[in-house]
Amino acid sequence: MKQILVLFALIFHFMGYAQYDNSLDQTKKVDFLKVDAEISILPKNEMVEGDANYYFKILRPQDSIFIDAKNMNFSNVLLDGKKIAFTNDGSRIWIISTFLANKEYQLRLKYTANPKQAMYFINWDAPKEMVTSRQVWTQGQGKDTSHWLPSFDDMTEKAIFNLTFNFNKDYSVISNGELTHKKALNDSITQWKFQMDQPMSSYLVAFAAGDYSKLSWQSTSAIPIELYFEPKDSLKVEPTYRYTKDVFDFFEEEIGVPYPWKNYKQVPVQEFLYSGMENTGATIFSDSFVIDSTAFVDQNYVFVNAHELAHQWFGNMVTETHGKHHWLHEGFATYYAWLAEKEIFGEDYYYWKLYESAEQLKELSDSGKGESLLNPKASSLTFYQKGAWALHILKELVGEDNFKNAVKSYVLKNAYSNVTTEDFVQAVEETTNMDISTWKQDWLQQSAFQGTEALVSLKKSEFITNYMELAALRETSIFIKKEYLEKALDLPVNEYMGQEVVFQLSGEKLEETIPLYKKALETNNIMLRQAVAVSIDSIPSALKSEFIGLLKDDSYITKENALLKSWLQFPEETERVLDETKDIQGFQNKNVRLLWLVINLVSPEIASDKKPAYFKELSGYTNKTLPFGLRQNAFGYLYQINAFTEQNLLDLLDGAQHHTYRFRNYCRSLLDKLLQEEEYRSKYVALSSSMENPDLEFLTNRLQN
Repeated sequence: MKQILVLFALIFHFMGYAQYDNSLDQTKKVDFLKVDAEISILPKNEMVEGDANYYFKILRPQDSIFIDAKNMNFSNVLLDGKKIAFTNDGSRIWIISTFLANKEYQLRLKYTANPKQAMYFINWDAPKEMVTSRQVWTQGQGKDTSHWLPSFDDMTEKAIFNLTFNFNKDYSVISNGELTHKKALNDSITQWKFQMDQPMSSYLVAFAAGDYSKLSWQSTSAIPIELYFEPKDSLKVEPTYRYTKDVFDFFEEEIGVPYPWKNYKQVPVQEFLYSGMENTGATIFSDSFVIDSTAFVDQNYVFVNAHELAHQWFGNMVTETHGKHHWLHEGFATYYAWLAEKEIFGEDYYYWKLYESAEQLKELSDSGKGESLLNPKASSLTFYQKGAWALHILKELVGEDNFKNAVKSYVLKNAYSNVTTEDFVQAVEETTNMDISTWKQDWLQQSAFQGTEALVSLKKSEFITNYMELAALRETSIFIKKEYLEKALDLPVNEYMGQEVVFQLSGEKLEETIPLYKKALETNNIMLRQAVAVSIDSIPSALKSEFIGLLKDDSYITKENALLKSWLQFPEETERVLDETKDIQGFQNKNVRLLWLVINLVSPEIASDKKPAYFKELSGYTNKTLPFGLRQNAFGYLYQINAFTEQNLLDLLDGAQHHTYRFRNYCRSLLDKLLQEEEYRSKYVALSSSMENPDLEFLTNRLQN
């Protein structure tokens, strides 16, 4: 008996070893060609039911293959129509059979999943009348798609995904590829079928559903462009998607390679983890970028829009092999987004972006924290901005025509496949016949940022040269530089130079700066006026009317700062400034509205009978059905005025477990501060008696820390 047990142990040991060995290089032994899947999404149950067919070719004889599948249950597994042995370890499903080389197979998996990440169900647990948005969306970057669709965590495994979704008939569904079929399955469910004709990595598979309308355009090359929006945001469509077609057309011409997919869609979603994600042919982005024309000045979607679109070539069509070459995605997307912005906003804007990023990179480098572009664990600053700088310098080195030809060759040669940095270097060397070894050493391999070379490049811009001369005066006495500053405000004023002038006035003697402030305001340049609103600490009476006049500027940042500072320094004007701003909301986080409510609540000039309604409104903005940016802003103000209700405390506990890490971390930090105060600690202990898990468990752990 003992010998039999030992034998079984050895069998399982070697089976486990063989499977592990396979996992390291399965793409060399198996080529997955196509995935056809029908997926029913049940949002109220946060559940997925799928029936997926995988078509693959065996390159070398195998006794098992695997597909990544996180925490899934499989009810039916068929290989070429016959039931087959399999194991499911919670991370992968292993198919055990004698697989012959050069033979194609079909694998069918029927499964269910309750994804804890990668697919997010927004507001389905709240009554419909309480929410403005109900959505489901995915975020697969990294290795997450396998939480809802059995797929391939290795980005070098590319396949054609044809996905069919069954979803509530009252909502629109968006996914990769061309919508080829839409029909009602019954009174409540509609089926949406999407088809692709080129392969992609699994992390780029996308799904989004919500109450959406869409605006349909065509690029100059006749590619369909679908821009989605919620009906409540119909007046924000133009400023949100402003310049989209211009950027699309620019990229096709600049890159020299036609857009590589059948169509292009963009859809905003609530509670998104990042700014945007470049899923193949279907960008999902944060609805905080759904803006009106006033917000466009302060916080527009143009860069994110261009960045995610550039990824359709750099990242989606041509994909890195692994993290060491991640700059081939992010550096290229950032660089081409800057080029697109240059076309829209001008050369000064482009050089300003280069200058700002160079300052950040030099600071990182000088602190001893510089990183090589080939460091797979490098920061976003390195992958994005340093990567873009490397391309900027390379273009200057080889010339614009050579650079364009090299990029075109690189993309076409490696279309729909995976690449390393050496593939790009080879394309440059073959196209230009130039030695770029020094560039490789300095910009790809060196951890230090090449500040001297960057400075030489920046000084090719007359604007940057002038700006740096002005910035060098920051520590100079106002009496010495006053005339220089005044001249910099002459019309037509450069807004970057003008803002620098305004920022240099902060902390100087008011009698010397008032004429300069007045001149800056009189330029009517919205960014100079914003700089005054943001930077001035003490508003002299001589500037009172001009400063209050900033409330009328088309900038929510300006309005917010002008409201706050006018109220603080001119309390006699409280009712006036509140009246002028009573109908202004601001960004998605209602920055102006929430400030307006708080000023009403704490100002003795405001009638007390109005305050309960104002507090009810402010307090209601922590509700878990609302966008997290708005909730965070409300939490911050409630903390400042020490006015949390029991519901606010419960909402904060919910926020501390949110899927978006920045908001989650903010809520946890605030929660810990409250738990240090006996008043709130006691309230939470009392509330815990009616809590259920996971809230109770989370709070208990927090109370014990």
